[in-house]
Amino acid sequence: MIERDTIFIDGKWVDSAGTGTLTVVNPATEEPIATVPRGNADDVDRAARAAARAFESWSWSTIEERAAVLARLAEILESRAEEVTRTIVSEVGTPVGVARRSQTAAPIEDLRIAAASLRDIIWEERLDNTIVRRVPAGVAGAITPWNGPLRMIALKAGAAIAAGCTVVLKGTEVAPLSSFLFAGAAAEAGLPEGVFNLVSGTGPEVGEALATHPLIDIVSLTGSVGAGSRVMELASRSVKRVALELGGKSADIILEDADLEKAVIDGLGDAFRNSGQVCGGLSRILVPRGRLAEAEEIAAAKATGYVIGDPRDEATTLGPVVSDVQRDRVRRYIEIGVEEGMRLVAGGPQAPGHLDRGYFVRPTVFTGDNNSTLAQEEIFGPVVVIIPFDDVDEAVAIANDSNYGLAGAVWAADPSLAEEVARRVRTGRVRINGAPIDMRAPHGGLKRSGFGREMGRYGIEEYLEYQSLIS
Repeated sequence: MIERDTIFIDGKWVDSAGTGTLTVVNPATEEPIATVPRGNADDVDRAARAAARAFESWSWSTIEERAAVLARLAEILESRAEEVTRTIVSEVGTPVGVARRSQTAAPIEDLRIAAASLRDIIWEERLDNTIVRRVPAGVAGAITPWNGPLRMIALKAGAAIAAGCTVVLKGTEVAPLSSFLFAGAAAEAGLPEGVFNLVSGTGPEVGEALATHPLIDIVSLTGSVGAGSRVMELASRSVKRVALELGGKSADIILEDADLEKAVIDGLGDAFRNSGQVCGGLSRILVPRGRLAEAEEIAAAKATGYVIGDPRDEATTLGPVVSDVQRDRVRRYIEIGVEEGMRLVAGGPQAPGHLDRGYFVRPTVFTGDNNSTLAQEEIFGPVVVIIPFDDVDEAVAIANDSNYGLAGAVWAADPSLAEEVARRVRTGRVRINGAPIDMRAPHGGLKRSGFGREMGRYGIEEYLEYQSLIS
């Protein structure tokens, strides 16, 4: 058992004002692996005051100073990469081979991109007799999720620090160990006292205190629509800025002339990342009606080919979902799909037969229409719906018929046609023909997927305001 008994405020590890603890459970073994303090509003108050004091000087730091500290932070985390990976595997259940790339290397690269992106921002420009400046927004409250615990910290805290803001972080209570690793690295990197602060705890106790605290100027949350709506409501009472990244139901449009096998396999791989616990996963695969049977055959072969098991094993390609609550929720959605008469192509609600413990869900594929519950609601598990269409216009209409608007994809042999269709999709990001994500490009959504952007210079600009100096 790992026992974390302090939180990080004003450059020091200090006792929490809360008296309780939170237990971290390994989703692959169902065994407790750690405890962390259950912080409260008093801890948030101490952290916010420390951040507000530090803002007075950090907001005047140079971009060179900020870039240097972010680079050091990235170097420290990189030197501890295997520890970071092991930690995330144990608290989230991401297979170790995947975790090294997506859960460890990616946030380290995000910090380096933030450092490099500082030179891409126009910090001052002149309009006749006016100087327009970009200035730090103030103290940032960051609330991060469990599916990518370190990466979301790097994107939020890294961008805020780059902008000249100071930070109070509430790391996820489900997988909090990553936030403690980040805090330790931040201290070692030489961040001035109070620039970064960590309060562990629950959403109702710590998250809501962040959203309402008078010294917090901007709140950034990645989470559910319900959590985002609540933070937005609370932050409005003191007129705080809010940035929300809230999830999605992303469509993968595969046009008639596309390489169907390549596109379906890529789409399932995207949807089943992190056991389907990804907000931008391509959980709706749209295929020409005449090629539906072929798409089902390809999807069934891909889904049944996953190696489900111990995430510490290099051979494992699909780990558990994060908790018993999440497992039960996802399995219930699969049962709903069966009850609604959807065609089950692969998987199902039963537990994998070779595993007697762990929060595992079989990778599952259905065929249905876009009016089904599974096509409209975010499941956040390894479940995909294949939806047939008759023409391009119908495919676009199906893709856009969603309360969400985070991500999407288009496949076509004709690149110009693919781009034309992609421009019609109402989401924050669209991948064309399997192109890799550019980590410098903005990530964020439309509609109930939220607002605000992360990654690259766009993420830094989320923590900046404009000031006009008129002479």
